Amino acid sequence: MKSVVADYRYRILCLRIVPVTGSPIYLTDHPRDLVMGGHTYLSTAGYQFTGQSATAGFSPASVDIEGIAGASGLSRAAVGSGLFDGARCYVFATSWAAPVEDQEPVVAGIFGKATLLDHRFQIGGVSLIDALNQTVGQTYGAQCPKLFCGTEYAGCGVSLAANTVTGTLTSVTSASVFTASARTEAADTFGAGTIQFTSGPNAGLKALEIKSFAGGVITTFEPFYTLPVAGNAYSMVRGCRKRLSDCQARWNGSGIVSNVANFGGFPWIPTGSTYSQVGQGG
Repeated sequence: MKSVVADYRYRILCLRIVPVTGSPIYLTDHPRDLVMGGHTYLSTAGYQFTGQSATAGFSPASVDIEGIAGASGLSRAAVGSGLFDGARCYVFATSWAAPVEDQEPVVAGIFGKATLLDHRFQIGGVSLIDALNQTVGQTYGAQCPKLFCGTEYAGCGVSLAANTVTGTLTSVTSASVFTASARTEAADTFGAGTIQFTSGPNAGLKALEIKSFAGGVITTFEPFYTLPVAGNAYSMVRGCRKRLSDCQARWNGSGIVSNVANFGGFPWIPTGSTYSQVGQGG
């Protein structure tokens, strides 16, 4: 049982969002702003805390919020750049007559990926108990499961700085196709890599994955929110298709080196259709 329960006569819900970086967001469903714990919980119009649902079992509770980008500190740029992806959220109940922060904890959760729909945003999350439902262990496959340029224990080990280039656009075809004529690398060098703008209307937004690269022409899977302009500065990371051949010719600053020792894939494991065949006489 809960040690403290908010007065049912004046009960309201409050939501605190703690992004990975930046300042927390404080919201309440009360008609007026509330001050508690040294923080002001906003009752700004333009968002809706759609609620929290839970069951008596171990299924994770869900937490959802939707609203208009730009309201209550959730700006379009912040949502689009992934600032709230993986953010912690805390829902608690209190009395509007005498508000106390975290008086009656309701649920603590983690937000998933935030999405933008025109001028609206939607963020869904699950409670921290969902960590108990995660699969622990490794899976085996032909492709390498490691994070490219990861520095974790037994990780990829390739230098991120050595695989990052910068430059400026020379022409723009669309929000997902643009050209940097100064790039002379071989075709597909940046395929499956990422590009992020450091100047112009898209500066500060999250990096997008590159679909193809050839002759200085860069094509992304998704369009950037605002049409880039020639002269915009970018930062681009070489791609990795997770194949053994990628590790055999990996750029590491001083030149092309082999990174096969850190390759984590298993391309020689036979498929199910191979090892399940019934033996046949010669």
